Amino acid sequence: MTELPVRVRFAPSPTGRMHLGSARTALYNYLLARKTGGQFILRIEDTDQKRFVPGAEQELIDGLHWLGINYDEGPDIGGPYGPYRQTDRWQIYQDHAKQLVETGKAFPCFCTMERLEKVRQEQQQRKELTHYDGHCRDIDPQVAAQRIASGEKHVIRFRMPKEGATTAIDQMRGPITIENRMLDDSVLVKSDGWPTYHLAAMVDDHLMKITHVFRGSEWLGTFPLHVNIIRAFGWEEPTWMHLSVFLKPSGKGKMSKRESAEALKDGHSIFVMDMKELGFTPEGLLNWTALMGWGAGETEDVLTLTEMIEKFDVRRLTASPAAINFSKLDYFNGEHIRRMTHEDLASRLKPYFLNAGLVVDDATLLKIIPLIRERLVTLDDCLPFATWFFKDHVEPNPVDLVAKNLDARQSCDVARKILDVLAPLPNISHAEAEPPMRQLIEELALSPNQVFGILRVAVTGQMVSPPLFESMEIVGKQKVIERLTRAIQLLEALS
Repeated sequence: MTELPVRVRFAPSPTGRMHLGSARTALYNYLLARKTGGQFILRIEDTDQKRFVPGAEQELIDGLHWLGINYDEGPDIGGPYGPYRQTDRWQIYQDHAKQLVETGKAFPCFCTMERLEKVRQEQQQRKELTHYDGHCRDIDPQVAAQRIASGEKHVIRFRMPKEGATTAIDQMRGPITIENRMLDDSVLVKSDGWPTYHLAAMVDDHLMKITHVFRGSEWLGTFPLHVNIIRAFGWEEPTWMHLSVFLKPSGKGKMSKRESAEALKDGHSIFVMDMKELGFTPEGLLNWTALMGWGAGETEDVLTLTEMIEKFDVRRLTASPAAINFSKLDYFNGEHIRRMTHEDLASRLKPYFLNAGLVVDDATLLKIIPLIRERLVTLDDCLPFATWFFKDHVEPNPVDLVAKNLDARQSCDVARKILDVLAPLPNISHAEAEPPMRQLIEELALSPNQVFGILRVAVTGQMVSPPLFESMEIVGKQKVIERLTRAIQLLEALS
């Protein structure tokens, strides 16, 4: 669509937690900025103080940093078009609202809430579309000014044209036309002096020289209003793209924040920082999120952020709703884990072991990585697979030590024979330990699952583990013998 450097913005409201929709909007802005060598701006739209949530702004910033979506200008780093927090731009909005009033493009409205509610109810009774009835549109400007000077409570409304039609262009949907008589005289400045989104966002986008606006499709309803506001100032419009909505995994109904509790039961969430805590990687989350609404156009769907920048094309964005598929997230996350270097993956897994109260030896951790990497879907999957590597002792469930089709006494006899085989070996490397163990299986006329199952539970304390002999080599002969001896004691007590 353009090869010129763009200026784009991610402009969230700090009214709740950062969710997947916000992450995708930020990502598309970032990709286009980096693709064209432009700038990506973070702007905090916090004028709705009634819905303000303490800590929400910091979570937004932390979420962007974790995802690797780094902005060029923002409230915490500044920039040439600041301030980047709307509560610091109050006078700017006042000045622009005054300009619209003075040019007749907006007007003060003194209607009380009681009057507006009465009008609304009467319109409903007549089965009309509820709207502002224009009661204050034609008040003489001098009279209005006197009423304001006397301290009368009022709002500022946009004077919507009543004749003709408004056509607004959405890059993903084409022209959108609506008759002006269907549009309302919307409030631009509330009675407390704070601007609504309709005024503040349009003013900020112009003053910050935003060239392209990605935002949710929920803004399509007020799209003609926003276009009219921009045209009332005589400004050039940005290129607009209203992104597709996320649907519930069932495909029925819009995905909302309320669904997060249900998703958490299955180890997922719609909130970005929850995903971090659940062991997802920023690479996997970004890859998955990007393709919900963007056809990369390649058979290879596993993409790094650098690859996404190279391939990003706004012409391939789709307006079709996308059903959230957490299974695909699991797939992408696992694929990105397997693309990491051993050193990178080790550094990401180490905090999980430390938080579990384990002492982690870096050299041992690096040896473990090749054994568990193929099994990981999320980073925290390392715990059920590998905590036993870092424990001095394990305490298996005695019942798990009993092999299939054997009783406790028979399993105990097998464990003793395993100990007789392993104890004399010079070391317990894969090459040294596996051949005599295979020979033992033949002598006992048992299956590998029976014999190795007893050994696995004895050494790891669990019935599922990484490859057994490679794991034993890492643990070392001393611990293997100690754990096998303990397993024999448990089986003796059980039998």
